[in-house]
Amino acid sequence: MEQTQCYHCGGPCEEEHLRFDQRDFCCHGCQTVYDILKENDLGDYYNLEQNPGINLKPQDFEDQYAFLDHDEIQEKLLDFTDGKMSRVRLLLPAIHCSSCIWLLENLYKLKGGIRQSRVNFGKKQLMVEFSNEALSLRQLVETLVSIGYEPHISLEENDQQKKSSPDRTLFLKIGVAAFCFGNIMLLSFPEYFGFDGGWDDEYRRFFSWLNVFLSLPIIGFCSTDYFKSAYQGLKHRHINIDVPIAIGIVTLFVRSVLEVGFDWGSGYFDSLGGLLFFLLTGKWFQSKSYESLSFDRDYKSYFPLAINRKEDEQMKPVPVANLQVGDQIMVRNHEIIPADSVLTSVEANIDYSFVTGESEPVRKVQGEKIFAGGRQVGASIELVVKKPVSQSYLTQLWNQGKAMEDDAQDRRSMINQISKYFTVVVLLIAFASAGYWTLVDPSKILNAFTAVLIVACPCALTLATPFTLSAVLSVFGRQHFYLKNTASVENLASIDTLIFDKTGTITYSAKGKVEYKGKAISKDELSVLANMVQHSTHPLSRKLAEYMGEETTLALAQYQEFAGKGQSSVFEGKTYLLGSAKFTEADYVGATLSGASKVYVKIDGEFRGYFILHNQYRKGLKSLIDALKGHFSMALISGDNDSEAEQLREYFPKEVPLMFNQTPDQKRAFVEQKQQDGASVAMLGDGLNDAVALQQADFGIAVTDDIGAFTPACDAILDAEKLPMLQRLIRFSHTAKKIIIASFVISFAYNIIGLSFAVAGMLTPVLGAILMPVSSISVVAFATLSVQVLARRYRL
Repeated sequence: MEQTQCYHCGGPCEEEHLRFDQRDFCCHGCQTVYDILKENDLGDYYNLEQNPGINLKPQDFEDQYAFLDHDEIQEKLLDFTDGKMSRVRLLLPAIHCSSCIWLLENLYKLKGGIRQSRVNFGKKQLMVEFSNEALSLRQLVETLVSIGYEPHISLEENDQQKKSSPDRTLFLKIGVAAFCFGNIMLLSFPEYFGFDGGWDDEYRRFFSWLNVFLSLPIIGFCSTDYFKSAYQGLKHRHINIDVPIAIGIVTLFVRSVLEVGFDWGSGYFDSLGGLLFFLLTGKWFQSKSYESLSFDRDYKSYFPLAINRKEDEQMKPVPVANLQVGDQIMVRNHEIIPADSVLTSVEANIDYSFVTGESEPVRKVQGEKIFAGGRQVGASIELVVKKPVSQSYLTQLWNQGKAMEDDAQDRRSMINQISKYFTVVVLLIAFASAGYWTLVDPSKILNAFTAVLIVACPCALTLATPFTLSAVLSVFGRQHFYLKNTASVENLASIDTLIFDKTGTITYSAKGKVEYKGKAISKDELSVLANMVQHSTHPLSRKLAEYMGEETTLALAQYQEFAGKGQSSVFEGKTYLLGSAKFTEADYVGATLSGASKVYVKIDGEFRGYFILHNQYRKGLKSLIDALKGHFSMALISGDNDSEAEQLREYFPKEVPLMFNQTPDQKRAFVEQKQQDGASVAMLGDGLNDAVALQQADFGIAVTDDIGAFTPACDAILDAEKLPMLQRLIRFSHTAKKIIIASFVISFAYNIIGLSFAVAGMLTPVLGAILMPVSSISVVAFATLSVQVLARRYRL
């Protein structure tokens, strides 16, 4: 008697045999999951993979995850929580295919309270944001288990910091492909060199059948990823680059088996083995390149972010990578908190908008935990680090909100656009050659048709883009120019308009003379002003802090910083204002000084005077503007007054607009207007002060000194000392696209050579075995070497 299988998990229906919706289920758990999928229009889940579920009954884990209700355990597992929303990363070893990704990224439809979920397929991680009011961590985990994805939960704090283990399956596939390829080549040598004299026909057929058996692991194991990817692409009406690869693999195998079976020849098994070996090797090299060039790699190499750490009773700036558990740090207004910490100050107002999207600050009191990624709003606070800096988490914040855009861009990428037409053209050539030989010589129909599909397999084409862009990121990294990902290279190459901020971007943050003009300020009042500027990350505030040199820490009341305007606070009943003339309502502006900015002082309603900060423009600025002139539209937009307009005009051409007294919103509006006029805009700012404009721009570049502020709004971070190289960096992104196109031309040239033999019915196994690996090696070598050689020509 045939045993009934469960429609959901594929297991036998033994103890419980439930019939629902004209389908069989082995338990209520499988029926429930099916019912949820159907109610939420997720029935296509079963079309992606037959019987994808796992047979788990509710009682199997009824008390298994009760420990997740404990606060201490939740604190160790959660990346973030503010009491309303939580974020957790879970390792799911069961993730293995596209149906897994599809279901897990639609969890919000399956379970109320889940805000979003994203899969990192390479690391087999799932990031979930969920509402604490609607769902607990335990319920989330039990939901995952019920649909067949049991998380691997480790309570070690440093578990997430460990590097992911290498993809053993990929290594195994490369090893199998290499073994089969090498042995097939050895067994085919007599055929290559035409050893017919003493070559016994029985031995020849025996070795040919050995090649057939050696090719079975290549088809059944090494090629599976390409078959799955091609199938899923066609399933969703999307022709990706794996479609022609899968066609080439199948054609190679079928044609070769037919040749051996009917004794027409020895087949193309060596070409099949070589194709998979080089494809898989390229895939491994690509993954290693992305791993080494990933922004998650090393905080020291990328983020120019520093934090003030207490050393010998003084606060000194140190790279965040040097922070250790137990360090006491100071976070100023609008600075990012780089690691999970405990607040030692009396209170704090934490803006978690980078994490949650909610901009309303959360009030924290002494002793409370504050998560990495929050920003302090108000006076500086002191904290004690409780967890190591999590670069993967902070870089996740950097990419937050961009995931869907990146996916869409990947679908629009050059290689996938080409693959659509490449596949169609190859099929047309194959059928055209078959039609030609039908009229001329029918005996060559099969040979010509299959040979076209074999030789046109785009192995080299798939390697051109990743190898080129990975090498470009490496070149940029050497120049302290750090892009989010390889897709950003193409975005940078499309820029035609550059908008510069002034203070801290084209001027040095710390250099320059400071003077005070006006009524006398007492020592106590100066101490209050010094404490105010110490709370700010603005370049002018940092200059004033260095000038005043105050070490006493005062408890300022009602401290606020208004972006692009100034600061206010209350101390011992007096109100202090420090900022622009408009912000302080100063009735005396003073003489206009070229090359200087002014910061006005008002104490308890009385205008006292102003600080004159003589700016020093960055070395090489003039040569940079001259190099950009004629190639890019430019503009300068600043929140400062126009006292430097005359001096700046010596740097910028007269047609370049210079705009002053601009608020952050006005900067964003200016960028938006340029975009509406059809421009592709790059905005250069000094970090958080220009965050909204950086985010609005098509490409945002945060120009930062050694203690620059981290901002998720930007697409790239540029060391301020490398600003004069900007024109060369942009030009090199154009060069990268040309290298990719040249690599495509080389690949197509090999295809044309091979197709000429294939259409003529003259493609031999020897020629096929030579063309495929040579084309792949040539393209990879050309892409990698060209990037390095041209980088030297650009002095990068």
